[in-house]
Amino acid sequence: MIDYAQRVANDLLTIGAVKFSPQEPFTWASGIKSPIYTDNRMTIGFPEVRRNIAQGLAQLIRELYPDVEIIGGVATAGIPHAAWVAEVMQLPMIYVRSKPKDHGAGRQIEGANVNNRHVVLIDDLISTGGSVLGAVKAVQDAGGIVSGVTSIFSYELPAGEKNFAAAETQYASLTNYTQLMESAIARGELDKNQIATLQDWKRDPETWDKK
Repeated sequence: MIDYAQRVANDLLTIGAVKFSPQEPFTWASGIKSPIYTDNRMTIGFPEVRRNIAQGLAQLIRELYPDVEIIGGVATAGIPHAAWVAEVMQLPMIYVRSKPKDHGAGRQIEGANVNNRHVVLIDDLISTGGSVLGAVKAVQDAGGIVSGVTSIFSYELPAGEKNFAAAETQYASLTNYTQLMESAIARGELDKNQIATLQDWKRDPETWDKK
């Protein structure tokens, strides 16, 4: 079986989708300061990378959610990957907006009918889980059964673990922060000080910048 966690982590590093900046941290939309930023939207521009992701996510979904009937993409970054996975698995697809349209039929979910069907949602990455859990609720409100959530990458934040547990929703990522660090170290892309900083952030991301 192919180790997609390592392969995709290396892919993200190779295409420059991951940026390390311990000295000048990035600010996320949530307000969290971070020494790392991952832009998985870049992956759609690289056929081999997106193929590895689609094959890896399909393998993960078959293993963890064998009852899946529909693949769902979370708008916007999860949509193309959901389309490729749905094609690999030969399954119907939906995509879920962050909120219902304010015109036309006013739908939040487009594509297959989810009522009483098992859905696996795909997003590009998981930090605190807020956006994808909003999509989970939308599918459930429409009568769908969310088997679980998958993503290309997870920051492995405690807040994410807590939020998914509270929502009673399973999730799994193709690769994660730990694997990404291991791959970057193996490639010689991080020095000792950067490694220490990244490890400190992972232990306490919410107060890291205040220390």
